[in-house]
Amino acid sequence: MTIVLLFSYMKLHAGLELGLEPTLPYLSPLLVGEKLLIGANFASAGIGILNDTGIQFLNIIHIYKQLKLFQEYQLRLTAHIGPEGARNLVNRALVLITLGGNDFVNNYYLVPYSARSRQFSLPDYVRYLISEYRKVLRRLYDLGTRRVLVTGTGPMGCVPAELAMRSRTGDCDVELQRAAALFNPQLVEMLNALNEEVGSQVFIAANAYRMHMDFVSNPRAYGFVTSKVACCGQGPYNGIGLCTPASNLCPNRDLYAFWDPFHPSEKANRIIVQQILRGTNEYMHPMNLTTIMDLDSMT
Repeated sequence: MTIVLLFSYMKLHAGLELGLEPTLPYLSPLLVGEKLLIGANFASAGIGILNDTGIQFLNIIHIYKQLKLFQEYQLRLTAHIGPEGARNLVNRALVLITLGGNDFVNNYYLVPYSARSRQFSLPDYVRYLISEYRKVLRRLYDLGTRRVLVTGTGPMGCVPAELAMRSRTGDCDVELQRAAALFNPQLVEMLNALNEEVGSQVFIAANAYRMHMDFVSNPRAYGFVTSKVACCGQGPYNGIGLCTPASNLCPNRDLYAFWDPFHPSEKANRIIVQQILRGTNEYMHPMNLTTIMDLDSMT
């Protein structure tokens, strides 16, 4: 049995596509008994690799706190099915982790002359993030995970929120795009090195930038009328604030690549999931999720 442990703020379409029951939030009072065997969602919106990312948000669960909750989850599994059963479940689990984007939009570029931008040049900051991310992923491995799907950052400069704040013409913000262009290749290099270190293809890189840019650069090819304006929001490009009852709301969300100022619509997420499942090496490295499942079914 494969369980899904989500350490990131990402939609559950992949789990649904695989025919899996959606995972409950780890802190849900409903996550007891047999529900523990399905997996758990440890996600917290706004967090990053660094603990000072997302400091403007209240009550977020930073990544190292999530790792502690994962340890606690394993203890609960052990109490339910014994140490060997718990260890086997975790070893065979599919873990999805998405970090990095917030370390730019909610930290380095959150305000002009932020503390981190004064401390680091952008190339140095990216190298620092990669080194800190490596510690997180190595900790995941040490806790028993053996299939970890790691997504890079999307085209951060192209989301409606950043267009509203940074673009007069509707073009993607050059500086945020530069950050993604620096971060993502170094992330793949780091994952390759980690896999060599542990002697197995544990960490799988998902090219979220390419997946998003397909429909951002050519929305009509994917059935969208726009990839600049969010379905729900306020201000230019509907990119200001949160989606609330007071927001502008599009008549048909399936025609919009972005649901709100930051997040892809459900239809866009389904396109992304198809690439995760079946994408070529340009999208998934060293293999896609279907190949992973086929390999795991033989063991």
